[in-house]
Amino acid sequence: MSAVLNQIKSQTSGTKGTKFLTFKLADHSYGVNVLQIREIIRVMDITPLPQMPEYVRGVINLRGRVIPVVDLRVKFSMDVREPDERTCIIVVQVTTKDRVVPMGLFVDAVEEVVNITDEDLEPAPEFGSHMDSSCIQGLAKVKGVVKTILDIDQVIILDALEKIESVASVA
Repeated sequence: MSAVLNQIKSQTSGTKGTKFLTFKLADHSYGVNVLQIREIIRVMDITPLPQMPEYVRGVINLRGRVIPVVDLRVKFSMDVREPDERTCIIVVQVTTKDRVVPMGLFVDAVEEVVNITDEDLEPAPEFGSHMDSSCIQGLAKVKGVVKTILDIDQVIILDALEKIESVASVA
C-alpha cells in the first residue's frame, strides 16, 4: 500500500488535471481526489459503536487518534462481504462547514492513481444510480472503464458525522 502512496506523491504535481485514487467496491470503480487522502492502511481492529447508522463500522485507533470508519458497501446499499487480503481502509479528510475531520473508508481494494481532466469528467446521472447523485462529482472513462468520482464530503452526511463524533468522543 505504501507503493500506492508513493505513486500519489510522485504524480500530484506538474501535470494538468486532477489526480484521483481509484478503488473497487464489488464490480464498480470509484475515485476520490488524492488531496483528501491521508493514508491507506490494512484492515485493523474496528471497535463498534452503539446507535450508529448501519454503514458506520465503528472506530479505529490510528497512532492514538480515534477515527470513524464508514463501510462504503453498506453506505451504497451493496451486499456486504468478508474482508480479504486486498480489503483496506482509506483515511480521508472530510471537510465540514468549520473543520476538517479524518474518516476511514472501508473498501474492497485500491486500484491506482489516475489523472482526470475536466474534459474527461461527465456529470452524474440524475437517475438509475444506487446512491444519491449529490455524492457523485461525475463519471470518468479511464482506460475503457467508467469510474464514479465521489464527492467524499457529500458521501459523509453532516448529521451522521456529528453523531459519530459525539459517540466516538466518549468511546
